[in-house]
Formats: sequence, C-alpha cells, structure tokens
Amino acid sequence: MAAPTYRARALVLRKTKLGESDLILTLLAEDGSQLRAVAKGARKPRSSFASRLELYSEVDLLCARGRSLDIVKEARLAKARDALRTSVERAAGAACASELVERVSLEHVCAPRLFAATGVALDSLARAGVAQVPVITAAHLLKAFSLAGLRPSLEACVACGSPAEPAAGQVRFSAPDGGVVCARCASRVQTTLLPEQTRAWACALIASTFAQIEQMDAPAQAGVDLLQLCQAWAAAHLGVRLKSVQFLLTCGLL
Repeated sequence: MAAPTYRARALVLRKTKLGESDLILTLLAEDGSQLRAVAKGARKPRSSFASRLELYSEVDLLCARGRSLDIVKEARLAKARDALRTSVERAAGAACASELVERVSLEHVCAPRLFAATGVALDSLARAGVAQVPVITAAHLLKAFSLAGLRPSLEACVACGSPAEPAAGQVRFSAPDGGVVCARCASRVQTTLLPEQTRAWACALIASTFAQIEQMDAPAQAGVDLLQLCQAWAAAHLGVRLKSVQFLLTCGLL
C-alpha cells in the first residue's frame, strides 16, 4: 500500500548529509511548524533536487509519510533568493535567521506569522546593501523571539512594570529575568548596563516593517550591539549560543 502523501510550501533552513547521496532537510512549513524530510539522491550530480532545495529558498513539495522521516517525492522552486548564497555577508545574516527559526519552531505546532516574518526578512537581506545586514538580521531575531513568546520587556521594568528610566545614557537589563529593570528593583535582580541607544533601536526594529528598516540610517555599531543582545537573550531563554551569530560577530565582516 502506497504511503499517504501531502503538499507543503516551506523554507529550507538546513541540509544534513545522509549516506552517500541523500539529504535530510530541516524546513519551516507555511503554517510555521517545523518539518524534517529526506530527499533521496539529492546529492547526485544529475539529481533534479540539487538546484531546487538550496538553503534559504522557498519550495513547493510533495512528500510521502515515512516511519521516522518523511520522503520528498517532488520539489518545485518557488523563490530562489540566489543573492543569499553569493554574498558572504548576506549568507551569514541568513544563517542567523535560519538557526534561530530552527530552534524556536516545533513539529506539529503552528506559527504562521513566523513563516511570513522569516520569508520577508530573507527577501530584505537579499536586496539590501551589505552594510544593512547586521541591523536586518538583528531585526529578524528580535521579531522571531517575539513571535515565539520570548519578547524582551524593553519599555517597562520586568519586576514592577514601571517605565524604563535611562541614567547616564544606559538602562539596567537582565536577560534571565526578561528585560529592563528599574532602579528600585535592581537590588533584587542581577543586571548589566545596556546602552539606551541599543534599547531604543531594539524597540524601533520590533515595531517596524522590514521595508521601513531598510530606509533607516542605523549606525553599524547598532547592529553589532543588537546582535550581542540577541546572543545573550538566546543563551538565557533557549540555553544555547547561536553559532551563526557568534560567527557574524567574530568573522571580521562587521
């Protein structure tokens, strides 16, 4: 009896070698759930899958249900995003987006806004100038955290709810506790000092569309600071340091 099949539109997040010629694909489905499937023979030189399952591309798939992993039977390329694989800077930014989405998405758990936000972010990275990569990447990470229910509190104290009160151009911030901390509550919470400018940029990016972000005149240092903030946030709330973010911060591209 033939295995049941289904169709899915998905973003290719990661590819892992399997055996001599197969690939395991980690995908973000259009409903926001994570999907893992095997593309048999995808690494063979003449495979029709080779050019249709590139990283960060959007694909229409026909899959068959499998016992542990589903099987890709057909693949049609819907959006290639070639620019994300021909520029080191853009590829590094796209890798950050994909790694975080892989961490926060779950099988059989729908989050359709996560798919939409990630697709728009990848489109923005593909067309924007390389100098904008850090800020656009940080914007996607902040939005993805928010859509996953991990949005940092940046405007009110996480302990008492009072408005954030910058002092000498800085605010007290606690990643483990969830965001900014006021002066009164700081004695009960371990905090670090976050530049007020970084907090303001984070608020602006979360509230803006990617088209608006592309028009912003954000300084290069703002992107670096925001990526460091996102790295600390991932460590506190996901228990991981995002390797792609660490690479982007240390590779010398910024």
